[in-house]
Amino acid sequence: MTTIRPPAKRGHWIFSVNPHQYHWDTLFVKGKEMWRGAGTRPDAIRALKQVRKGDRVLCYHSAPERALYAIAEVTRDPYADPHDRESKMMVADLRAMERLPRQIPLDELRNNASVRKVKFLKNVRLIISPVTEEEYQEILRMAGIVATPGLPLP
Repeated sequence: MTTIRPPAKRGHWIFSVNPHQYHWDTLFVKGKEMWRGAGTRPDAIRALKQVRKGDRVLCYHSAPERALYAIAEVTRDPYADPHDRESKMMVADLRAMERLPRQIPLDELRNNASVRKVKFLKNVRLIISPVTEEEYQEILRMAGIVATPGLPLP
């Protein structure tokens, strides 16, 4: 007898980058890329270990822009950075999905009661932060992405 497991729930994350070191447009030009943004920061590596293939990533630019910029998809579970000889860094493969129709500034996120509890908004120094399904849907709504009946949101 074969046991059928329900599909795993998709996770949602905010990945933050400094646009002077890496701009999310790079991902859109390439289409997909190995993202090395966690570096050697223990908090970022711990969070990255929870990310799974199929998860959605809200791409955030830190100063000076301080805004959510785009959506990407994780195409492979995180793994050890093949360029790191000490094997301390982890990476995730990302695929560009779409730029947000409207970038959402940090202040606007903080002023929305529906997303106020997002860890990232309490500590913008976080590189990777989890987002609940409800928070993700609200952020998409804020960006101008609305659901089409019968079709899932990105």
